Amino acid sequence: MSKIEFRANHYPTLGVELELGVIDSQTMELRSAVQNILAELPEDLRTQYKPELMQCCLEINTGICQTVGEAEEDLSAKIKRIEGVMDKLGVQLWWAATHPFSRWKDQNVTENQRYLDLLELLQEMARRLVTQGLHVHVGVESGDKAVMLCERILQYVPLLLSLSGSSPFWEGRDTGLSSHRSKIMEGLPTAGIPTLMRNWSEYVWIVNHMVDTGFINTIREIWWDVRPHHNFGTVEIRICDMPGSLEDVMALTAMTQCLIVHLSREIDEGAYQYDCHPMMVRQNKWRAARFGTSARLVNSYSFEVETVPQMTRRLVETLSPIAKRLQCLDQLEHCNVIANRPSWADQQRKLLQETGSAAEMVRILSEGARLSKAAGSTESTAN
Repeated sequence: MSKIEFRANHYPTLGVELELGVIDSQTMELRSAVQNILAELPEDLRTQYKPELMQCCLEINTGICQTVGEAEEDLSAKIKRIEGVMDKLGVQLWWAATHPFSRWKDQNVTENQRYLDLLELLQEMARRLVTQGLHVHVGVESGDKAVMLCERILQYVPLLLSLSGSSPFWEGRDTGLSSHRSKIMEGLPTAGIPTLMRNWSEYVWIVNHMVDTGFINTIREIWWDVRPHHNFGTVEIRICDMPGSLEDVMALTAMTQCLIVHLSREIDEGAYQYDCHPMMVRQNKWRAARFGTSARLVNSYSFEVETVPQMTRRLVETLSPIAKRLQCLDQLEHCNVIANRPSWADQQRKLLQETGSAAEMVRILSEGARLSKAAGSTESTAN
């Protein structure tokens, strides 16, 4: 069996990964242009932008950041730079977790051996992965701590999904969900809510068992909603849809970082872990995927049903002292704004109803999410 070492990171540093769609600036359809985009970048910048399984998706990553503000500055600079490059190619970014009318069958796969192996193993379940999510990494001190945090944070991941839901449409139809992406991801054999584990050794055993029996090709094919990341030395929260703005991305990043610090302190202090039954997590996750910010979630302590604004407000109050120390109070408090306004899924539906055109809806939202001036403005879009 392989020995998988956890490379401890400086706690609680963070990193953010954005998966964003690539759309044609005229038709607003998804466009398999990521290779053309990357080819326009200088060699030393290409590691900051990565292709995904499908060529209509671009991943933008921060470096290792100390604060949410630092991560926002990092992402803002990279997004403005890539917007300038994309303008020249007639494409732009789509800030949502699914595209409302482009078909997954029409998208081109990135020519990469790992992705080709993945397609061979998973067949249509992989080909449907034309989705975009937000992943937040928070550094922790050890593998055992990472595994414990993955379990303790499970009761909060439905709330994060509620706040981020932005994928109501799929191939031209309204799914009735706030997050159809989360349901697509659950079609994978190693996605969704993680199995319960007692320590790092058990996690390593599980991974090795799946590799040795041919269930997965590599450890990278574990796509749980929250997982330890051994190379980065982090806990990675993967539950979120891609929100429709950078401001919302940073709010959810702040909530995630503060939650990890809060739960890590409880572990260090030997606080009793109040049992949250996995069925309750699944129940709440379904409600979050279905209703978004309109969901009524079950409080895992009182077993009472609460609204997303109620649950968000209480959690923000709990985490505020930590947020002040981590210099992200403003970003954390923005979660209350998200909880009390129409979700991104609802905003998509409203715009479609108002305009009568899915393409116009995509145009309005994508232009609203831009960080740089549009092509042809008097200001340069590139950094």
